Amino acid sequence: MARRVVITGFGAVTPIGSNVKEFWDSLVEGKSGVDRIAVFDPTDFPVRIAGEVKEFEPATFMDRKEVRRTDRFTQLAYKAALEAIEDSGIDVSSNSERIGVLIGSGIGGVGTWEEQHKRLYEGGPSRVSPLFIPMMIIDTASGFISIKLGAKGPNFSTVSACASGAHAIGFAREIIASDMADAMITGGSEAPVTPLSLAGFSAMKALSTRNEEPEKASRPFDKERDGFIMAEGAGVLVLEELDRARRRNAKIHAEVIGFGMSGDAYHITAPAPGGEGAARAMALAVRQSGVSPEDVDYINAHGTSTQLNDKFETTAIKSVFNQSARKLQISSNKSMTGHLLGAAGAVELIATALTIETGVVPPTINYENPDPECDLDYVPREARNSKVSIAMSNSFGFGGHNVSIVLRAIED
Repeated sequence: MARRVVITGFGAVTPIGSNVKEFWDSLVEGKSGVDRIAVFDPTDFPVRIAGEVKEFEPATFMDRKEVRRTDRFTQLAYKAALEAIEDSGIDVSSNSERIGVLIGSGIGGVGTWEEQHKRLYEGGPSRVSPLFIPMMIIDTASGFISIKLGAKGPNFSTVSACASGAHAIGFAREIIASDMADAMITGGSEAPVTPLSLAGFSAMKALSTRNEEPEKASRPFDKERDGFIMAEGAGVLVLEELDRARRRNAKIHAEVIGFGMSGDAYHITAPAPGGEGAARAMALAVRQSGVSPEDVDYINAHGTSTQLNDKFETTAIKSVFNQSARKLQISSNKSMTGHLLGAAGAVELIATALTIETGVVPPTINYENPDPECDLDYVPREARNSKVSIAMSNSFGFGGHNVSIVLRAIED
């Protein structure tokens, strides 16, 4: 029998808060973190807005040598991990070989890549840093956290575009359930607000161009949505085997009861028509949970604010939940945070757990114009008090990667 897995800690660094409390308070208040890009001059770009983490000072929690030798996505992940460990109260050193790290990212150290590429063409190969590769590769965040915390269990990373963080958490749960580890420090991190990333996503016409009103640009499920908002941040959770968590009297935020994943096998960027792949991931997660679709109270949607994603996610929800889809409460955190790409699934699973824990459903802000093709309850504009016992979080990524994770309020 698979072991039960629970969440005992989480940490978050986002455009709407540099820790979990700030993040959650902003979500409930409906506060947007989208603004004009400040880290470089975006004047010549067609898109000039993003979700940036404000006043991020890695030297306050890392020594200056480590700051110079790590990319921003690793720094964001480490800060979130420190908060998650503190929240969990877990002592890594007491059981280090049974505690692992699994952090996902969509594009890793792209800022480092851009800087070193510029050095190469301006100064020649001798100007490229010997730390270029270890700073840039995606598994560095997991490796760095493992080294700093002394976690000697499974050490791994996932790369599946905007599903990376959710895949990481799902696999971390499977590692604990199958007795390969007792606890996992897991989540996602991303630092994509760079000129090359912005140019690339702009060229795809995937981003909103609502430059003059950034706080209203991300509008999931609204008829006037025109693309997503690129954003940065990290979310890290401590997953732990239930009995172990109880023996040390840990605070348990929620139980992870279901993990479903699928592939669209359709298009490198567009979702499959009708959300067919997304629906299969959701159905698998519900089936693994051992609950019925009508038992699910809330869905934290992928909800990117793009035309096709929101339309097909809605269709997929209807196909899985049938008549009970009309009773579901659904909201998109991306209306406030923007899209944290490979970190999105982790940050949004934290919000899903807090929805269960607090009985408050965060809103979808900027939902003003109903779309006949998106006709479910998206908790528009204002948070709602509501008892939520079972909730699902969805994450989908370019390449046709689909992940759904189901959480439940902890029971005896």
